[in-house]
Amino acid sequence: MTDIEIAKSVELEKIDKIAKKINIDEEYIECYGKYKAKISNEVYEKMKNKKNGKLILVTAINPTPLGEGKTTVSIAIADGLSKIGKKSILALREPSLGPVFGIKGGATGGGHVQVAPMEDINLHFTGDIHAITSANNLLASMIDNHIYFGNELDIQEVTWKRCVDLNDRQLRKIETGLSGEKNIVPREDGFDISVASEIMAILCLSENIEDLKQKLGSIIIGYNSKKEPIYAHDLKAEGAMTVLLKDAIKPNLVQTLEHTPALIHGGPFANIAHGCNSIIATKLAMKLADYTITEAGFGADLGAEKFLDIKCRKAQIKPDAVVIVATIKALKYHGGAEKDKIQEENMEALSKGMSNLYKHIENLKEKFGLNVIVALNKYNTDSLEEIEYVSKQLANKNIDTSVVEGWAKGGEGAIDIAEKLVNLVEKEENFKYIYDLQDSIKNKIEKIATEVYGAIDVEFSEEAKKEIERIEKMGFSKLPVCIAKTQYSFSDDSKNLECKEPFKITIRDVNLKAGAGFVVAIAGKIMTMPGLPRIPAAENIDIDENGKMIEPEEPNAYKFEYFIFDSFEFFNQISIVRGKREEDFAPVKNKEGVDSPKTAKELYEKYWNKMKK
Repeated sequence: MTDIEIAKSVELEKIDKIAKKINIDEEYIECYGKYKAKISNEVYEKMKNKKNGKLILVTAINPTPLGEGKTTVSIAIADGLSKIGKKSILALREPSLGPVFGIKGGATGGGHVQVAPMEDINLHFTGDIHAITSANNLLASMIDNHIYFGNELDIQEVTWKRCVDLNDRQLRKIETGLSGEKNIVPREDGFDISVASEIMAILCLSENIEDLKQKLGSIIIGYNSKKEPIYAHDLKAEGAMTVLLKDAIKPNLVQTLEHTPALIHGGPFANIAHGCNSIIATKLAMKLADYTITEAGFGADLGAEKFLDIKCRKAQIKPDAVVIVATIKALKYHGGAEKDKIQEENMEALSKGMSNLYKHIENLKEKFGLNVIVALNKYNTDSLEEIEYVSKQLANKNIDTSVVEGWAKGGEGAIDIAEKLVNLVEKEENFKYIYDLQDSIKNKIEKIATEVYGAIDVEFSEEAKKEIERIEKMGFSKLPVCIAKTQYSFSDDSKNLECKEPFKITIRDVNLKAGAGFVVAIAGKIMTMPGLPRIPAAENIDIDENGKMIEPEEPNAYKFEYFIFDSFEFFNQISIVRGKREEDFAPVKNKEGVDSPKTAKELYEKYWNKMKK
């Protein structure tokens, strides 16, 4: 059965019943249909003196194109805790339409461990990201409107970008103001994806609506001719922006397929933002249940570091245990195994790939001082020997491990890790941050790069140095740092998976997010507007005549293309020469397998070696 078919086979409980499980009265929920609701801001105020439950952070090794299943494991753990009689709740991020239609697809789990209704959550949900997009673009339009009507604030440099919640590389760099109208000055501009907007970060780091409004007003939108910052509150924009976000700030309540409550709220990317769900949702969840399971985006070098150094610092919370998700396939991939052979047993690649896992464990245990357990997310292609090897290697290092089979078995497949976590969260920790807020911006970046990533040094571009100097002169040197970097490697090179050789991190630019309260350092070639892959996930999303989403079981589209013989009619004479296919034809038609770049290369090499002889 497909994920959608499994989801459709489960009868969900009405959302008011889910609310009652966590002691929320019906009057404090705002229903969006039968199975999702907003939770009133009053609920936290009523419960703020209640003792917090235990917080469990789920992170992972560096991600691969194969998928590691952080969300799947998070849901499995929550359902597993419920299975053993514990009161648990999920606190997760909202999916962005960019990945949903791009390379990743949906972000609601899979198999028998999903949050539901999955179609709604993956698409428009309750409109939070649309509200963020609107607030972002309202500010952009107010900036340009102010300039049009005289520019009293003397805005000379506009740093604020528009945004859209889709992967659209065409919008990375654009030119605006080409209408030719009086007082409209053309300028180079660009779009960010909505989840990279500072407003998304602000929403997720705000404690309440008053805090939200203050942070929105503190956004720097540009600079005047004296190089002094101009804020959103100078444009009197924060009030209207807050109005647009008045419902978006409320956490969303849904459920798993096994009816475990889940708060899904906020969705900043961890490679270009801080990668965690909202402080409001997490702190509320900790009041509503004995065990809160939350997730940080991508690998622990990005998501977990930012969760700990930024979110925990601002919210004054800490995790009681950390789960590092790994898969046999991903470990082999990090060990150099080819993607098209990843299902084959390969102990050499598995052994090499363990170094990626070891580094994440070292960071969280030794650098942050946290209790750690490894969740081995099981696939049916994993051999018993491979699983036993990983478990044995980790046991030799005194690391708890649990094989999680949530995808196939639901909560039953996560009982072992649930029981281990119940014990693990009671152990003492020595939690500490990687850097001190009193450190300089440069030193903060260097500490993250050297201690968390394992770099030998950090190189700063001249532009980055100048921006750091400007930020520190403005009095923002004590803010935490958010490094935007590729998620695929500890380095800033997405192809350097194994990091065999010593590497440096290059910081090419630095941006101040005064509203969100952190400084973004951009490393390597990372983009704040992703692009779609060659074959986007959107091609496999469809709907039937009854308005129900479907996953096509066979090709459901036509490809139109020209072949060489389509040009024959334009020639007066044609000659045909017959040759051997393997000597004359090396086509590239597919990404992998037959007629792929790999096979074309092999044919070229074979032909060349033959000609040399």
